[in-house]
Amino acid sequence: MASTPVGRPRTRVHVVSDVHGNARDLARAGDGADALICLGDLVLFLDYADHARGIFPDLFGVENADRIVELRTARRFEEARAFGAQLWAGIGADRAAAIEKAVRRQYAEMFAAFPEPTYATYGNVDMPTLWPEYAGPGTTVLDGERVEIGGRVFGFVGGGLRTPMRTPYEISDEEYAAKIEAIGEVDVLCTHIPPEVPELVYDTVARRFERGSLALLDAIRRTRPRYALFGHVHQPLVRRMRVGATECVNVGHFAGSGRPWVLEW
Repeated sequence: MASTPVGRPRTRVHVVSDVHGNARDLARAGDGADALICLGDLVLFLDYADHARGIFPDLFGVENADRIVELRTARRFEEARAFGAQLWAGIGADRAAAIEKAVRRQYAEMFAAFPEPTYATYGNVDMPTLWPEYAGPGTTVLDGERVEIGGRVFGFVGGGLRTPMRTPYEISDEEYAAKIEAIGEVDVLCTHIPPEVPELVYDTVARRFERGSLALLDAIRRTRPRYALFGHVHQPLVRRMRVGATECVNVGHFAGSGRPWVLEW
């Protein structure tokens, strides 16, 4: 990284992703930084490390959470959907209301923990329609948009691509590519999901390839940002690697580590 000219103050930004209900550490994530960046997944629906935590076990119990994790980890997605449908049938027409109530409870806690200023985009398990109700004046929500921080231009694209998991904010490849294109050239490209590079999308614990974006990878190669920052893959095979001139960094599974990734210039 280039040295800072004499007399110019340094800028320090902390970056988190995959917060998944960790409000306690989120409240301290901006300590010592000029700004906090959050790359999404505030909601904790089901904790794969602790099956007693999240919306799913709150509604259906830990034993059922154990079973759904077992099926999904084995990539038996059709069986997992059928099992989930059976459980949800017991709630009936109140399913959407029950989920929204639980998500609202988590969002109230998460957004209250954000320091000022925070720049945030959505993860694939988030519900974007609810964010305007909880984002205070110190939180700027960006999706397919740019912002300047400390003299550098940051571009943000939220959400994930469609998968058999059918999480709440999955969009088509075409819609995702359009948002990447709308950003153009930036110094730091911030997304929830990684570029489609095998080492960056493989989760070593879940033992599967998550979905990355080819459009994002193409943009990195064409526009050559200094950094491409992302999360989504909780235990990646590789956390950091160069793609051409760009340093690609998985900023970490904040729910587990409680530590932000630091960018300073």
